[in-house]
Amino acid sequence: MAEAKKKAEPAKEEVKAEVKETPAKKEAAKKVPAKKAPVKKAAAAKKEPAAKETVKKAAAPEKTEEVKAEVKATVNFQFSGKSYTPDDLLNICKDVWKYDLNGKEEDFKSVELYVKPEENTTYYVINGDVTGSFFI
Repeated sequence: MAEAKKKAEPAKEEVKAEVKETPAKKEAAKKVPAKKAPVKKAAAAKKEPAAKETVKKAAAPEKTEEVKAEVKATVNFQFSGKSYTPDDLLNICKDVWKYDLNGKEEDFKSVELYVKPEENTTYYVINGDVTGSFFI
């Protein structure tokens, strides 16, 4: 049993030695945050450019919208050796309104066109209530 007490006693001394090292570690720990402070400033400095990049990214979609506005599209309906654009079909429909239906140009406000190339026909709905068709 005496041997067990002797073994336990050196363990106490080791614990005391560790306790003595702990204040030294605390002093070292006090010095470490002082070194970390400049690192935090550098991190804060890095965040500022990131904010500027965010502003640049927000400005980028506006440029793409401008590019989309510049795109010009042309639609052509081609069948049976014929070719029509939407403007051609709209002009034919206006002529039908004016000459065939005796309508006034000022009264022509809206039109819906339905092209059926297999029938060589375009169906129309003018001002939501006048319906008909014409051959193309």
